[in-house]
Parts: sequence; structure tokens; C-alpha cells
Amino acid sequence: MNALCNETRVRVRFSEVDSMFVVWHGEYVRYFEDGRESFGLQYPGLGYMDIYQSGYMAPVVELDVRYKFPLRCNDEAVVRTRYVETAAAKICFEYEIRRVEDGIVVAVGRSTQVFTDSRGELQLYSPVFYQEWKKRWLK
Repeated sequence: MNALCNETRVRVRFSEVDSMFVVWHGEYVRYFEDGRESFGLQYPGLGYMDIYQSGYMAPVVELDVRYKFPLRCNDEAVVRTRYVETAAAKICFEYEIRRVEDGIVVAVGRSTQVFTDSRGELQLYSPVFYQEWKKRWLK
């Protein structure tokens, strides 16, 4: 089975840098989110609106970021988002952010999302729409 991956580009805006003119550490979490959104567009059925329209939400419950090298204003980077398969009722991703100019890895990370229903109740079993998504994309 091939890993499901997506790549999307981001350009560092002035509003994302701190007083030292490097990307503020919290912005990398936003870049991971950009990666998840792009992943959901490439693999329909797992986007935020797809999940919501299926009657569920998928809050992030775990997030890990490892900073390797700083990005600076106007740097362009590629966010690579890789889906990690699990039998549990959760969505797991791994991330790698590379600076386009020289390919250097600037950050890596991972996230875990769980499913809740519209009342916020944790779902212990994978929703039907997620099972169907897996059948479609995980071959």
C-alpha cells in the first residue's frame, strides 16, 4: 500500500515573524493545518467540511512539533502531510516542512484527531463515512 501524501506550498508573511524576524513558533501549527486542509482537498471525504457535513467533528487532541531550522519572512516552504493509518477511531498525520530554496527540513511533527458527534460526545468507533473513505483511498 502506498502512503497517502499531499504537498502544499506556503510563503512566510511579515505578520508571521517575531521580533527576531523568524517565523514565530506557533505559526508552524498553522502550516500543519494548511497541510491538513490541502490533504482533504486532494483526498475528498476527509476535509473539515466533509467531516462536518457527515455529522461529526474531528478536534486535534495531540500535537507534536520539532523545530529544526528557522524560516524567515518571504521564505517559501513545502508542507508535506502524510496520512498514518490506524485501526482506531482517529485520524493521524505526520508532517515535514522544507524550505524551497535549499530543501532543508525546518520542522517535523505529527497530530492526532478524534471524532465527536454534534453534541461533542467522543466516538469510540470509526464513523461510517470514515470507514467508506478508507475503503476508497487505502487500497
